[in-house]
Amino acid sequence: MVIKDPKFEISAVSPKQYPTNNLPEIVLVGKSNVGKSSFINTMINRKKLARTSSEPGKTRQINFYNIDNSFYFVDLPGYGYSKMSKKEQVQVGKFIEQYLFNRNQISLIIFLVDIRHSPTDNDKLMYNYIISSGLPCLILTNKADKIAITKVDNAVTNLHKQLNPIGDIPILPFSSERKIYKEDVFNFIEQYI
Repeated sequence: MVIKDPKFEISAVSPKQYPTNNLPEIVLVGKSNVGKSSFINTMINRKKLARTSSEPGKTRQINFYNIDNSFYFVDLPGYGYSKMSKKEQVQVGKFIEQYLFNRNQISLIIFLVDIRHSPTDNDKLMYNYIISSGLPCLILTNKADKIAITKVDNAVTNLHKQLNPIGDIPILPFSSERKIYKEDVFNFIEQYI
Protein backbone atom coordinates (compact mmCIF):
# COMPACT_ATOMS: atom_id res chain seq x y z
CA MET A 1 0.00 0.00 0.00
CA VAL A 2 1.36 3.41 -0.98
CA ILE A 3 0.40 6.24 1.37
CA LYS A 4 0.42 9.66 -0.29
CA ASP A 5 -1.25 12.18 1.98
CA PRO A 6 -1.63 11.12 5.62
CA LYS A 7 -2.61 13.80 8.09
CA PHE A 8 -3.40 14.24 11.73
CA GLU A 9 -7.07 15.21 11.89
CA ILE A 10 -8.21 15.62 15.50
CA SER A 11 -7.67 14.70 19.15
CA ALA A 12 -10.96 13.78 20.80
CA VAL A 13 -12.29 13.00 24.25
CA SER A 14 -15.99 12.74 23.39
CA PRO A 15 -18.13 11.43 20.49
CA LYS A 16 -19.11 14.92 19.34
CA GLN A 17 -15.44 15.47 18.42
CA TYR A 18 -15.04 12.27 16.35
CA PRO A 19 -14.75 12.54 12.56
CA THR A 20 -18.11 12.27 10.79
CA ASN A 21 -17.08 10.99 7.35
CA ASN A 22 -17.69 7.26 8.14
CA LEU A 23 -14.24 6.04 7.02
CA PRO A 24 -13.14 2.68 8.47
CA GLU A 25 -11.07 3.01 11.65
CA ILE A 26 -8.05 0.87 12.53
CA VAL A 27 -7.64 1.26 16.29
CA LEU A 28 -4.33 0.90 18.12
CA VAL A 29 -4.33 -0.21 21.75
CA GLY A 30 -1.50 -1.14 24.08
CA LYS A 31 0.27 -0.12 27.23
CA SER A 32 2.10 3.18 27.50
CA ASN A 33 5.33 3.29 25.51
CA VAL A 34 4.68 0.06 23.57
CA GLY A 35 5.19 1.97 20.30
CA LYS A 36 1.75 2.87 18.90
CA SER A 37 2.89 6.26 17.55
CA SER A 38 6.06 4.73 16.07
CA PHE A 39 3.88 2.07 14.43
CA ILE A 40 1.78 4.78 12.73
CA ASN A 41 4.87 6.68 11.53
CA THR A 42 6.40 3.48 10.14
CA MET A 43 3.24 2.40 8.35
CA ILE A 44 2.74 5.79 6.67
CA ASN A 45 6.46 6.31 5.99
CA ARG A 46 6.72 9.55 7.96
CA LYS A 47 9.05 10.38 10.83
CA LYS A 48 6.94 12.65 12.98
CA LEU A 49 3.27 12.70 12.01
CA ALA A 50 2.38 10.83 15.20
CA ARG A 51 4.33 12.30 18.09
CA THR A 52 6.57 9.82 19.84
CA SER A 53 8.13 10.21 23.25
CA SER A 54 10.48 8.25 25.47
CA GLU A 55 8.26 9.35 28.35
CA PRO A 56 5.23 7.04 28.72
CA GLY A 57 1.71 8.41 29.02
CA LYS A 58 2.00 11.24 26.47
CA THR A 59 -1.17 10.29 24.55
CA ARG A 60 -4.15 11.25 26.72
CA GLN A 61 -6.75 11.72 24.02
CA ILE A 62 -8.00 9.67 21.09
CA ASN A 63 -5.93 10.77 18.08
CA PHE A 64 -7.37 10.32 14.58
CA TYR A 65 -4.93 10.12 11.64
CA ASN A 66 -6.61 10.36 8.23
CA ILE A 67 -4.81 8.08 5.79
CA ASP A 68 -5.41 9.32 2.22
CA ASN A 69 -9.16 9.75 2.95
CA SER A 70 -9.36 5.92 2.85
CA PHE A 71 -9.26 5.04 6.55
CA TYR A 72 -8.08 6.25 9.93
CA PHE A 73 -5.40 5.03 12.26
CA VAL A 74 -6.85 5.79 15.69
CA ASP A 75 -4.31 5.99 18.51
CA LEU A 76 -5.82 5.35 21.94
CA PRO A 77 -4.08 6.44 25.16
CA GLY A 78 -1.82 3.77 26.59
CA TYR A 79 -2.71 2.02 29.81
CA GLY A 80 -0.65 1.11 32.86
CA TYR A 81 1.08 4.47 33.23
CA SER A 82 1.42 5.02 36.98
CA LYS A 83 2.17 8.76 36.94
CA MET A 84 -1.29 9.57 35.63
CA SER A 85 -3.52 10.51 38.57
CA LYS A 86 -6.34 8.13 39.53
CA LYS A 87 -8.87 10.77 38.42
CA GLU A 88 -7.15 11.06 35.00
CA GLN A 89 -7.02 7.25 34.67
CA VAL A 90 -10.76 7.02 35.32
CA GLN A 91 -11.53 9.83 32.82
CA VAL A 92 -9.33 8.30 30.13
CA GLY A 93 -10.78 4.84 30.81
CA LYS A 94 -14.32 6.18 30.38
CA PHE A 95 -13.77 7.83 27.03
CA ILE A 96 -11.83 4.80 25.72
CA GLU A 97 -14.67 2.50 26.79
CA GLN A 98 -17.26 4.83 25.25
CA TYR A 99 -15.31 4.86 21.98
CA LEU A 100 -14.66 1.10 21.77
CA PHE A 101 -18.20 0.03 22.59
CA ASN A 102 -20.17 2.65 20.64
CA ARG A 103 -18.17 3.54 17.54
CA ASN A 104 -19.61 1.83 14.44
CA GLN A 105 -16.68 2.79 12.20
CA ILE A 106 -14.17 0.54 14.01
CA SER A 107 -13.06 -2.08 11.47
CA LEU A 108 -10.10 -3.62 13.28
CA ILE A 109 -8.31 -3.38 16.61
CA ILE A 110 -4.54 -3.76 16.57
CA PHE A 111 -3.35 -4.77 20.02
CA LEU A 112 0.36 -4.03 20.46
CA VAL A 113 2.43 -5.93 23.03
CA ASP A 114 6.18 -5.88 23.65
CA ILE A 115 7.79 -8.98 22.12
CA ARG A 116 10.45 -9.04 24.88
CA HIS A 117 8.08 -9.46 27.83
CA SER A 118 5.30 -11.74 28.99
CA PRO A 119 1.90 -10.04 28.94
CA THR A 120 1.22 -7.99 32.08
CA ASP A 121 -2.02 -8.19 34.05
CA ASN A 122 -3.04 -4.97 32.29
CA ASP A 123 -2.31 -6.56 28.89
CA LYS A 124 -4.53 -9.51 29.81
CA LEU A 125 -7.29 -7.18 30.99
CA MET A 126 -7.11 -5.23 27.72
CA TYR A 127 -7.11 -8.46 25.72
CA ASN A 128 -10.29 -9.61 27.52
CA TYR A 129 -11.80 -6.18 26.95
CA ILE A 130 -11.09 -6.39 23.22
CA ILE A 131 -12.55 -9.91 23.02
CA SER A 132 -15.72 -8.74 24.81
CA SER A 133 -16.11 -5.94 22.23
CA GLY A 134 -16.63 -8.59 19.53
CA LEU A 135 -14.50 -6.59 17.07
CA PRO A 136 -11.88 -8.12 14.73
CA CYS A 137 -8.41 -8.03 16.26
CA LEU A 138 -4.76 -8.46 15.29
CA ILE A 139 -2.09 -8.91 17.97
CA LEU A 140 1.21 -7.24 17.05
CA THR A 141 4.35 -8.23 18.92
CA ASN A 142 6.19 -4.94 18.65
CA LYS A 143 9.89 -4.11 19.08
CA ALA A 144 10.99 -7.25 17.23
CA ASP A 145 14.28 -5.46 16.46
CA LYS A 146 15.18 -5.67 20.16
CA ILE A 147 15.73 -9.44 20.03
CA ALA A 148 17.77 -11.64 17.70
CA ILE A 149 15.95 -12.26 14.42
CA THR A 150 16.34 -16.02 15.01
CA LYS A 151 14.29 -15.70 18.23
CA VAL A 152 11.36 -13.71 16.77
CA ASP A 153 9.23 -16.71 15.72
CA ASN A 154 9.56 -18.41 19.12
CA ALA A 155 8.78 -15.18 20.98
CA VAL A 156 5.66 -14.64 18.83
CA THR A 157 4.52 -18.24 19.46
CA ASN A 158 5.04 -17.89 23.23
CA LEU A 159 3.08 -14.64 23.40
CA HIS A 160 0.31 -16.17 21.32
CA LYS A 161 0.05 -19.10 23.76
CA GLN A 162 -0.06 -16.73 26.73
CA LEU A 163 -2.60 -14.26 25.34
CA ASN A 164 -4.67 -16.32 22.92
CA PRO A 165 -4.18 -20.02 23.69
CA ILE A 166 -7.03 -21.15 21.43
CA GLY A 167 -5.27 -19.41 18.54
CA ASP A 168 -8.30 -17.75 16.96
CA ILE A 169 -6.72 -14.28 16.77
CA PRO A 170 -3.89 -13.66 14.27
CA ILE A 171 -0.54 -12.51 15.63
CA LEU A 172 2.34 -10.90 13.73
CA PRO A 173 5.76 -9.52 14.66
CA PHE A 174 6.52 -5.85 14.05
CA SER A 175 9.50 -3.52 14.21
CA SER A 176 9.46 0.23 13.58
CA GLU A 177 13.23 0.10 13.31
CA ARG A 178 13.59 -2.71 10.77
CA LYS A 179 10.34 -2.17 8.85
CA ILE A 180 10.62 -5.75 7.56
CA TYR A 181 7.15 -6.77 8.76
CA LYS A 182 5.32 -3.72 7.39
CA GLU A 183 3.94 -5.40 4.24
CA ASP A 184 2.51 -8.33 6.23
CA VAL A 185 0.66 -5.89 8.47
CA PHE A 186 -0.65 -3.83 5.55
CA ASN A 187 -1.83 -7.00 3.79
CA PHE A 188 -3.82 -7.83 6.92
CA ILE A 189 -5.22 -4.31 7.35
CA GLU A 190 -6.35 -4.18 3.71
CA GLN A 191 -8.89 -6.94 4.43
CA TYR A 192 -10.67 -4.54 6.82
CA ILE A 193 -10.67 -1.27 4.88
